[in-house]
Amino acid sequence: MIILYLLFAGVAAFFFFVVYSVIEEKYGVLFNKPFYIHFYPTVKTLDANQSYVLNKQFDYYNALSDKKKKYFEHRVATFIERYEFISKEDFIITDEVQVLIASTSVMLTFGLRNYLYTNIDKVIVYPSVYYSEINDAYHKGEFNPRMKAIVFSWEDFKAGYEIKNDNLNLGIHEFAHVLHLHGMNSQDTSAIIFSRMYDRIRKEVEYPANRERLINSDYFRIYAYTNHFEFLAVIIEHYFESPHLFKQEFPKLFENVSKMLNHKH
Repeated sequence: MIILYLLFAGVAAFFFFVVYSVIEEKYGVLFNKPFYIHFYPTVKTLDANQSYVLNKQFDYYNALSDKKKKYFEHRVATFIERYEFISKEDFIITDEVQVLIASTSVMLTFGLRNYLYTNIDKVIVYPSVYYSEINDAYHKGEFNPRMKAIVFSWEDFKAGYEIKNDNLNLGIHEFAHVLHLHGMNSQDTSAIIFSRMYDRIRKEVEYPANRERLINSDYFRIYAYTNHFEFLAVIIEHYFESPHLFKQEFPKLFENVSKMLNHKH
């Protein structure tokens, strides 16, 4: 009897999951967002020193409502717990390093339900610019899919937040690459929406008249036009660092980025 009950419960749960998945997929197509974003059986918190860093050094967090601050802190704590932080060249990984790097990632993915990446498992931090043997060049930061690593020069990571509206933020830029690949290869609702909106952005940018206007505007730095990956990373930098000007200059593109990230300023 118990076996039959368990079998029935399993079939019912599977049926519910399938129906829910289909309905949410349709919902995502219509409204460009999943049914829900935040649901955590237990909410994690940061310790006193980590919380101090978050409150004192991350403006995005301070602009959130009290409820969303709890969600943001939970995601930061989970990120720090999930990914290994590796120091190079005698650099010391401090609470500041972990909290600010994690917060940058959480900021980009705060409108997405699945905010933990499957294409990285480590964060590597150098004190300053480092030499990469992969392409025989010096780097400030990079996303290395084969190593499943995101790498930063801490000096340059911090510099990205010193001027808040220059649209040059190493942390945002490199995490945008991670999110881009994650969004293209995952099948959860948020990733599907991300991928669909990215395709729309790419097609609009490839249209000759639109591309010419983008380049002639000088709003996005020329590096953005290196390839599709760099373009997306650069426009996400602009989306977070100068959103009002971005919306004023290119309202349709701004709207599509907002939908892609399920984020509103």
